[in-house]
Amino acid sequence: MGITLRGVTDADLPVFFAQMNDPEGIRMAAFTAKDPSDSAHFQAHWARIRQDPAVIVRTVVDDGGEIVGHASVFGPPEGREVTYWIGRQHWGRGAATAALRKLLELAPERPLHARAAADNLGSIRVLEKCGFVVTGNERDFANGWGEEVDELLFALPD
Repeated sequence: MGITLRGVTDADLPVFFAQMNDPEGIRMAAFTAKDPSDSAHFQAHWARIRQDPAVIVRTVVDDGGEIVGHASVFGPPEGREVTYWIGRQHWGRGAATAALRKLLELAPERPLHARAAADNLGSIRVLEKCGFVVTGNERDFANGWGEEVDELLFALPD
């Protein structure tokens, strides 16, 4: 799947909101907002992200111009982390891997870190294809499940 990354626009936010309210996407991501349907919280969160110069955030778009999801790098210099969300209708087509590879070109600093619910095999595979290695695991409360879940910690070394 061919994708490009571009800056986030106001018109992208309703698509992100819908994607981040997909029950299967919430279950897969596990670590989501407490109430993904809270539009005011969503808008405030995205306003903060877009105003923070330390955050690299991009809209993921396919060759046909459809918004596939978003990807970003955030956090302090010693703990920069990647995250991405791909709409379910695009799962299994290489969009997440392509988006993460392009995002890594925009964020050359290393190491970079990532996290994935231990049962999110798709995301684990994407991270591994992009060179991330498992560095540990934690157990934490996941809003998407309403309970504690195992989470794998990853790093992309120098």
